[in-house]
Amino acid sequence: MSALPRRARTAPKPGIPEDELPSFLKSSSESEEETHEEEWEPKKKVARKASAPKTKVPRAKKPTVAAQKKPAVPRKRTKKVAVKEELDTSVPIAAPGGNEGTFHLLQPKEEEDVKPKSAPQMLPVKGRPAHSLENAEGPSTSAAATKRKVKSEESEEDFTFDEPPLKKSKSATCPQGKPVKCAASAKLDEDHKMNWDIVQVLSQRTGVEEWVCANIIRLFNDDNTIPFIARYRKELINNMEADALREVQQTLEELQTVAKKVHASIQKLKKEGKLSESLLTALLNCRTLEELDHVYAPYKTGSKGTKAQRARQLGLDHAANLLIENPRELNLHSYVKSSVEGLSTVEEVKSGVQHILADMIAKDKETLDFIRDLCQRKYICIQSSLAKVTSKKANEKDVNKFHLYQNFSCNIKNIQHHQILAINRGENLKVLTVKVNIPDGVKFEFCRWCVNARWRPKAYAQPELMELLRYSTEDSYKRLIYPLLCREFRSKLTSDAEKESVMMFGRNLRQLLLMSPVRGRTLMGVDPGYKHGCKLAIISPTSQILHTDVVYLHSGKGFREAEKIRTLLLDYNCGTVVIGNGTACRETEASFADLITKKYFAPLDVTYCITNEAGASIYSVSPEATKEMPDLDPNLRSAVSIARRVQDPLAELVKIEPKHIGVGMYQHDVSQTLLKATLDSVVEECVSFVGVDINICSEILLSQQGDLAAEGHKVAANEKQGKKKTKAAINIIRRPNPLDQTCIHPESYNIAMRFLTLIGGSLSDIGKSAMQQNVDVIIKKEGLEGIAKKLNTTGQTLQIIIDGLTQPEGFDIRQDFDKPDFKRSIVCLEDLKVGTVLTGRVVNATLFGVFVDIGVGRAGLIPIRNITEDKLSKEKKRRSLGLGPGEKVEVRVREIDIPRSRITLDLIRVL
Repeated sequence: MSALPRRARTAPKPGIPEDELPSFLKSSSESEEETHEEEWEPKKKVARKASAPKTKVPRAKKPTVAAQKKPAVPRKRTKKVAVKEELDTSVPIAAPGGNEGTFHLLQPKEEEDVKPKSAPQMLPVKGRPAHSLENAEGPSTSAAATKRKVKSEESEEDFTFDEPPLKKSKSATCPQGKPVKCAASAKLDEDHKMNWDIVQVLSQRTGVEEWVCANIIRLFNDDNTIPFIARYRKELINNMEADALREVQQTLEELQTVAKKVHASIQKLKKEGKLSESLLTALLNCRTLEELDHVYAPYKTGSKGTKAQRARQLGLDHAANLLIENPRELNLHSYVKSSVEGLSTVEEVKSGVQHILADMIAKDKETLDFIRDLCQRKYICIQSSLAKVTSKKANEKDVNKFHLYQNFSCNIKNIQHHQILAINRGENLKVLTVKVNIPDGVKFEFCRWCVNARWRPKAYAQPELMELLRYSTEDSYKRLIYPLLCREFRSKLTSDAEKESVMMFGRNLRQLLLMSPVRGRTLMGVDPGYKHGCKLAIISPTSQILHTDVVYLHSGKGFREAEKIRTLLLDYNCGTVVIGNGTACRETEASFADLITKKYFAPLDVTYCITNEAGASIYSVSPEATKEMPDLDPNLRSAVSIARRVQDPLAELVKIEPKHIGVGMYQHDVSQTLLKATLDSVVEECVSFVGVDINICSEILLSQQGDLAAEGHKVAANEKQGKKKTKAAINIIRRPNPLDQTCIHPESYNIAMRFLTLIGGSLSDIGKSAMQQNVDVIIKKEGLEGIAKKLNTTGQTLQIIIDGLTQPEGFDIRQDFDKPDFKRSIVCLEDLKVGTVLTGRVVNATLFGVFVDIGVGRAGLIPIRNITEDKLSKEKKRRSLGLGPGEKVEVRVREIDIPRSRITLDLIRVL
């Protein structure tokens, strides 16, 4: 059955731990002074100075439950005919043909029993105050909020579709109907204000329009989940896919992290009395963690200070400023003090002034913008070579893995994501040495611009002082700016590569979770093995365990064990065998293929398929598996899991930690925090879109859906905040609503009921052909947009309502996805020839190509250059799912390397 995507309150995501920083962000400078000037790694714990005790201000006590109930408007049930009442359509709508940020109100006729208000009011929802349009906010639903007559409570058995959902009104700040451009509420809160606008920066980094970014920020701030936004707020996000939303969310979190760390640094500097106006401006200009590290490094706790700081302590700050502002008044000899270290000679004075000027240049926003823009126009490359100490510390096997990168050079604009991840891994293993090469022309042009333009003295300066300025510029570039640029380039490349790797992992996981289930069959799961035998498990069409056993097919007892398998298959009328792809898979497959060819299982027509068993062993010894199958040996549990993966992939795979499923690449090298957050989001998205059958689903799957459904469905019609209901009370108060089994969100139930009235349908017609006929007639007559306007909703919301009403009972979105391939015979690697055309199924997708199982025991690789858009079917393009696990493809063999067991394929088409 199809259930609803529901919004779930997500726990705040932890920041990236310090130990996950890539190696190039760690210090590699020779001197301790340069370490402090080039990098900043905040300590985990900083000793704070003792402060005077603060006077405690008594907090206002929270009102009691009784106190909370007094101002609340009591919820009353209405009669069924109440669904035909007119709704208040006072929702901000963009003026047609004008600026999308300008709104006017559409006011309907007031009902006689409703008192006119100066501004439309929202009904209080689950303890949350109603929002006024004065705050540029609209109702949280895809329809306008309703004004209803208060009626006496009627029958307890009435459906609850005519009442506002008890879920929290999370998206109340998002006006419905038309998108809003850059509302002020989308900006950073007052505590984390920066000198840049988060909407504009987010738009620049993601390539998404500013008004969409503003709406996305507001939706995430209201705790809406990605599945909810992608399905029910399409008009606010310009119909973006869930993956694109996830990328925007990650970039948004990065910007918010920068803002929070900047303000934490500002507060710390304030306490220490080190915060100047120029430093405050420099900090508030930071847009990345690398920029923040660069600015904050000299003030890090425990730092002995930079050369510039020590020169300022000697009083040379005034001399440096004079050189730029009024060099005629500067006399370096007047600063010489023979008894003071650092001022004893003119050369020492010059050195101090040089360090101050270099520091000023390196922290100037205009200067940094110029050098970054200059680098964008030049050829910057990243180079890797074999480390000098490799032979001593790394084994030969690791060295051979990186033979492609032992003398590697590539433009940073053209380098591939998987190449960056490979180089980083080699560097972490001490196999490779990596550096960013910036041409000398950048340095010369930069120094010339600084001396002749940005830092040119405002009056005539003597040649001696101009030479000092040139030395300062060169010193600033070599000692401060060049290392900063290298860190920024490496960090940007790594961040982009990690994001793409994680997104690829997420896309693969979604493909795997949404594989079409094999329903209505009794299945035999086989976990292959040699010494310990092949573990068998037979499960019913409802996933119940019917029998478990062990057979030893590869120990010289093949005939006797085959007879045992035949007896089990006949006893349970099981014609489908699922074999795990682990150890002894090939031999086990050959045994079953031989028996099937000889018609050994007659009269049964037995077929088999190979499935990925990654994570099955980990799950079999987990607490969840022990709780679900307490009396079963862990080895037999894995056989049960293998069978269930084909019967219902989503229900079984959600039990396993996503990173153990084995799709993707470099999952152990990327940020584990980012990986977990993305994969959890994908699992939530899939469970939300598919729904669950509560009669047969596991506790884990039910908990995934329960978190989402808890906020979307009304538990009791007149439940009030702070009051708990027993299960018995809930069952007495509320009957299930037929709309609960559709993809229609509870907030749109009122619109759905009015649409049913409009077409002359009823709830009993949901999913029947008569409903489809009625819908087709009215859409042909009035058009989708015309009906949406009449119901005062959006076309996207109305389309969801139509889908929910017309989809047949038990509709599953996975039915359009591919099922496993069942076969009866086996092919060997030696049987392949170049040019042979085969069909296969994608088992994994990476950034450099796609691996396809063509039934020879070894997956072949389709290089990424051979996967072009014209070879993808229109349906795959429409879904934006790309080529991922489970996709059925037609391929041609291009190259066979039998000694290395490698097969190169060419994609012909996606089936």
